This record gives sequence, C-alpha cells and structure tokens, in this order.
Amino acid sequence: MRRYVLRVASLAVALGLWQTLTSLNVDLWLRFSQFPTVTDVARAFAARLSGPDYWTDLTDSLTRILTGFLLAAVLGVATGVLVARSRLAEDLLGPVLEVIRPIPAIALVPVAILLFPSNEQGIVFITCTAAFFPVLVSTRHAVRALTPMWEEAVRTMGGGRWRILGSVVLPGALPGVFGGLSVGIGVSWICVISAEMISGQYGVGYRTWQDYTVVDYPGVFVGMVTIGVLGWLTSTAVELLGRRLTRWLPRTAYVPGTRTPRPARSVKPAPAAHAAAPGGPVSEEARDEHLV
Repeated sequence: MRRYVLRVASLAVALGLWQTLTSLNVDLWLRFSQFPTVTDVARAFAARLSGPDYWTDLTDSLTRILTGFLLAAVLGVATGVLVARSRLAEDLLGPVLEVIRPIPAIALVPVAILLFPSNEQGIVFITCTAAFFPVLVSTRHAVRALTPMWEEAVRTMGGGRWRILGSVVLPGALPGVFGGLSVGIGVSWICVISAEMISGQYGVGYRTWQDYTVVDYPGVFVGMVTIGVLGWLTSTAVELLGRRLTRWLPRTAYVPGTRTPRPARSVKPAPAAHAAAPGGPVSEEARDEHLV
C-alpha cells in the first residue's frame, strides 16, 4: 500500500508542478507559457470523450497495433528459434536480417506505400517490422543461452526434435522472449503513431497531428496522454502474461535500496545411499540429489 501511495503522490506532484508552471506563465529557459494548463487539457479530454471521433481513433490505433504486434510476435519467435537452432538458416537469413535491422521502421514508410495497395496495410507492416527485430534478437539469444544438458537429457529418454522444442527450447527461452515482447510493444507504439501522422486517415497519431496543424495544443496533449495510457496498458498486459506463463521461475521479493537478509544455514544429513566417508568430500551425485 505504501508503494501505491508513493506512485500516486509522484503523479500528483508532477501534475501540480505542470499546473503551477503553466498557469504562472513561467519563462526561464523553457517556455511554459506556450503550454496548456492541466485544466485546459482536462476540459479538452472530457469534450473528446463525449464525441464519436475519439473512440473511432482509439479503435483504429488498437487494431493496427495488435495486428502488427501479434504478427511480429509469431514471426519473431519462429525466426529467432530457427536461426539459433540451424546453422543453415543462420547463414541464409542472418546476413539479410542484420542488414535490415538497423533501418528505423519509420523509414520504411515509402517502401510500405509502394508495396501495399492501402495505407492500412502499410501501417500494419511498419508496426510489425518495428516489433519484429526486438523479439527476434531476444529469442535468438535466449535459445543460444540454454544449457545443453537439458537437451541431452531429453534425447537420453528417447525424445525427438519436436519433443526437445516443446519441452526444452520454448519453455527455457520464455523469459528472454517476453523481454523482447516488452521492448517490441513499446517500439510498435512509437512507429504506429508516427505512421499514422504521415499516412494515416484515422487513429490517435493522425488526430494528434491534425490538432497540431490547427494550433489546438490542448488536443495535442489529449493525444499524448492517450498514447501514454495505451502504451502503459499494453506493456502491463504483456508483462502480466509473461509472469503467468513463467510461474515456474523463482521469484525474489527485491526492494531497491534494501539488502535481503541471508537465510541461516541449516545442515542436513546426506542421504544414506550417498553418504560420504567421515572426513571425506561429498560426492557430486550426492550434492545433485540434495539440490533436487
């Protein structure tokens, strides 16, 4: 409860500082006199909520981001696993992907205009491209970091390639995969808003740019707040899904600025079948069985 109170208090302080600087028209190094106040933005937000255009823009932006992000998640995970597990795929796809990866997704707007017959498909393509590479890189590194002993254990028990993929590779790489998904959803929002500003007809980014062209600064801030809230909600959803699917991972109750007390060491007798001789070292098998 204390942490939630601190979070609400920090947000209230930020809004209060914004209201104070803009209402007093403070112009030191930054020109806060050009900014709308919090009350102006709140009134514009209430007016937008009562109209149909706001909900249409919201629906269009969410449809584009979810479509592009889901495509990027499927393609990124599949390509990352393939490149990490196959040398042939790495040799064939690796050079092409590494050349395209540094190109900003928003720079692909001319390519999307030339390739796709409609702006809607082009915006989804840009959104998918933006999220694809973070998911690809995170999945590739996560798969390569897996312990080979797990795969050897499955092979020893008669498991084949698909059994290893479903029992070792995908579950073991999930933490890294969701790290890439968390980054990808944020990059997707940046690119979909930029694409809507350039070539969109509806959407939060398109409406924000239109408000800027007609010098409606409270409307611009309404769009910015909407983008921030939507990005926070989608990122939280990805994080919660990741925690749900990786419940088997050990969780630590870490609080920044504090030191976790070390638990008292308890001496347990070794199992009788693997007990070491008096004064002798404990065998490696006995330690492994104790850990299990």
